[in-house]
Amino acid sequence: MEHPGRIVVVSADIGAGHDRAADELAARLRGRGFEVDRLNLLHLLPGPVHRAVRETYRGVLQRLPWSYHLLFRLTSRSRTSVRAIRVLLRPFRARIRRRIPPDTRAVVSTYPFANQLLGPLRRRGRLRVPVLTYVTDLVVHPTWLAPGVDVYCTVRHAELRRPDGVDVTLVEPLVSGAFGGDDKVDRRRARQRFGLPQDGVLALIVAGSWGAGEVAATAAEVLSTGVRPVVFCGRNRALYRRLSGAGRHVLGWVDDMPALMRAVDVVVENAGGLTCQEALAAGVPVVTYRPLPGHGRANATILARSGLTRWAGTPEQLGPVLAAVVGADPPAAPRDGPPPEDPAGLVAAAARRAAPAGPAEPERRPLLDPVGDAVAVVAALLQSTGGLR
Repeated sequence: MEHPGRIVVVSADIGAGHDRAADELAARLRGRGFEVDRLNLLHLLPGPVHRAVRETYRGVLQRLPWSYHLLFRLTSRSRTSVRAIRVLLRPFRARIRRRIPPDTRAVVSTYPFANQLLGPLRRRGRLRVPVLTYVTDLVVHPTWLAPGVDVYCTVRHAELRRPDGVDVTLVEPLVSGAFGGDDKVDRRRARQRFGLPQDGVLALIVAGSWGAGEVAATAAEVLSTGVRPVVFCGRNRALYRRLSGAGRHVLGWVDDMPALMRAVDVVVENAGGLTCQEALAAGVPVVTYRPLPGHGRANATILARSGLTRWAGTPEQLGPVLAAVVGADPPAAPRDGPPPEDPAGLVAAAARRAAPAGPAEPERRPLLDPVGDAVAVVAALLQSTGGLR
């Protein structure tokens, strides 16, 4: 049977949160019969520049967190800064347009800077198919907003200061069904699989695929409460080597996060993004502690206010908060308003209504030189809202 069309899903490998959401969306769309192309926005850059951008962002988060927080606040309050980012990214509009095949019927982004490229193309008529975005954070930072984007998909408890004319749809989190499915591995078998003790309370400490933030301090302070920390270091090998031993259970990259979450009693996280949504789907209580600057603190505020998580603000509060959530009933999902939509269903409906994108038009503007492109993108990406989960 002929497929109903092609959909391009645009993400970026800045952390893992943006990519994980894109992977889940792509899997759901393929299940509905669509051809799906995955596009890493940073692959538009030359390889060395791509790596420099990613490592610069990682370095700012790890070594200069105060500067990242300052940039996040400045771009939150100033529309001028977002327009400046859009101008800096302008040379890449033609490149991303050429990566959208003629038979494409919709484009979806899970990364905010992609909107600053796709929105203007859509508004100027150079991209004739719908542009939708799935916002991976709970705070809809202004860098997500771009003229020309047709629909913004946000989870129910996200906060958005909505400009006039912005179409926002409440959707389910893009979380794999494996986290809340009926085929759950029991706790005993899950602990055995990961070499964890069968007895005692275990707290899974998660700091994204980069192991960003004050992970060592968090592990020590969780241990001091009498709870055994299980530290997920992601792909941060230096952190893995540094934390191994001393009463902690330290893990590198884990492919089966649903099973790992079923092995523990509580998740302690610092970004409030996709990992938090996964834990809630799995029915595991979540505590936010030592949140990352910028988007981490903003997400923590919203999650705590909604009652979905608890925020331990000091080491003295950590023990009582952990004691309060372990063994307690998971928070109930909000019941007010209509039920959220499946984002894949929303995208599929838009794609079925659309005509194909057609071939890209020839570029009318000269591109910047490679050095100018690299400087522009590095400067802009330092102001990104980030994707660590």
